[in-house]
Amino acid sequence: MIAQNSEFFETEVLTAQYNSDLLIQQAIKFKPNAVVICDDSLYQQVFDALDPLDIKVYAGENSLISVVEMESIDMVLSAVVGYSGLRPTLRAIEYGKQIALANKETLVIAGDLITKTAREKGVNIYPVDSEHSAIFQCLVGDFHNKVEKIFLTASGGPFRGKLREELLNVKAAQALKHPNWDMGAKITIDSATMMNKGLEVIEAKWLFNLNLEQIDVVVHPQSIIHSMVQFEDGSIKAQMGLPDMRLPIQYALSYPDRIKTDFPRFNFMDYPSLTFEKPDLKTFRNLALAYNALEKGGNMPCILNASNEIAVDAFLKDKIGFLEISDVIEKSMESVKFIKNPILGDYVDTDIETRIKAKEIINNG
Repeated sequence: MIAQNSEFFETEVLTAQYNSDLLIQQAIKFKPNAVVICDDSLYQQVFDALDPLDIKVYAGENSLISVVEMESIDMVLSAVVGYSGLRPTLRAIEYGKQIALANKETLVIAGDLITKTAREKGVNIYPVDSEHSAIFQCLVGDFHNKVEKIFLTASGGPFRGKLREELLNVKAAQALKHPNWDMGAKITIDSATMMNKGLEVIEAKWLFNLNLEQIDVVVHPQSIIHSMVQFEDGSIKAQMGLPDMRLPIQYALSYPDRIKTDFPRFNFMDYPSLTFEKPDLKTFRNLALAYNALEKGGNMPCILNASNEIAVDAFLKDKIGFLEISDVIEKSMESVKFIKNPILGDYVDTDIETRIKAKEIINNG
């Protein structure tokens, strides 16, 4: 996308966790000022490849946090997976950088802190998740009108319509086969368990200043309507398009402008029927657990997120079954200390404590 729109965008910093080969490849192509490889063991490989090009090379989580302070950066695309995205995103906000947010866990974990800091610093947070981008696009031109409800759409994942008995022996390879989207392993498993939608419910609360009763989830298997907004007059606006993450990424980076693309166009005749279903909260309990965490507030969403990250990792390593992911999360939410009004240090401590507790639950399972 940046390659096709070099007159609009300039890459200042690129980062990666483990994928040093792709980081090197992209750095050679886009020639950023600096790169960060979070895995320290890969520093030398990246340095040897990029130092001759006068590209600064840093390594480690602390470098990821500090690099966003650079004066030459106007906007930070936060796409780090999971809890690790919190501190770099917060630091970027503290330094007045506009945020294109793909890391939903940042708002799940510390939505109150993030939104409060953004208001204080005059920072806008532009959503990159397709569902939240859809809500944002529906609100453009209607920010002054009262929202009655939003509808986040969910594909239902690979196990839509399955009963609990049918999911007892599900393996990771089956859960990683998403019907519509091509995503990373953790996000794909979250989609299969409906936790991804639960995290999006919490994210939507903070992005759009909504209460629990204003956020609904509908299963939409075709993934064409990305989400909808219902206003107080009863009118509903929907944002539609083919499932392609390039569009919400570009919209977040270019807002308020729309840049011409050559992306495939939606054809109504290819989708003569768009259908909708209620989510099955008994089979896919993670969505219900996310609603419970949002209702409880405080550090409970942080507990939800940390225990889910541990449980998903254990499932991918065949240490627990698919349905046991929800069990680990629920037991963690019952066991870890609840803090009603947490500060940043509380979120850090909660994340550590929850990961330890979740691993104990798995090992003692």
